[in-house]
Amino acid sequence: MKRSLSTPAFISCAFFILCSFDKNKKDSNNLKDKIANPYDVIIVPGVPYQDPLLKSVLKSRILWAKYLFEKGIAKNIIFSGSSVYTPYIESQVMKIYADSLGIPSKNTFAEEEAEHSTENIFYSVQMARDLGFKKIALATDNCQAIFLKGYIKKKFPDVEIITIQYKKINMKAAWPEIDAEPAYANNFVSLAKRENKLNRFKGTMGKNIIDNKKDSSFYKRVPVLVKN
Repeated sequence: MKRSLSTPAFISCAFFILCSFDKNKKDSNNLKDKIANPYDVIIVPGVPYQDPLLKSVLKSRILWAKYLFEKGIAKNIIFSGSSVYTPYIESQVMKIYADSLGIPSKNTFAEEEAEHSTENIFYSVQMARDLGFKKIALATDNCQAIFLKGYIKKKFPDVEIITIQYKKINMKAAWPEIDAEPAYANNFVSLAKRENKLNRFKGTMGKNIIDNKKDSSFYKRVPVLVKN
């Protein structure tokens, strides 16, 4: 699907990618301690599929999730994201990639409602708790982690953050070709056409979230899953 980006959007995406590849950032993650005390699940926010500007971001988040799972730091993975700017459900695409990379399907889950970063956290934490997971962490790049740090501290102080360590993953590794059709969303309408800039900004700040304790329809939107 062909789509254009405004100059501010392009700059924002470029800045996001540069932040993601901050190789000079001092690592604060003690992975040895995390191996000894693994997370029940990590949350991995989605990225629009088939967006060339964000291809490297998508790859790095999936490879980081794979690394954390294979090292025993995370027992399960929740990929999060709806079909936001492209007609593919982001979380499903990431799960398909994870399957192709050898991560057991029984250990990966797709949260399909989130359209903003704050919603990635909110809906994924709700799903994690419904699945019985208690120790939860966000696994993402430094730029998104910085943005979400305040929200997590305020709303979910028990959720930790594990930022990507690029020395631990091989961005030059061969990348699988996948069949993304199962993740295709029929009747797709881009968020840019459904919400104006003000409402999208409110969504980014978490203002569109309705607490599931007050919204019984949440349980109709999120599939009931059984932990293997």
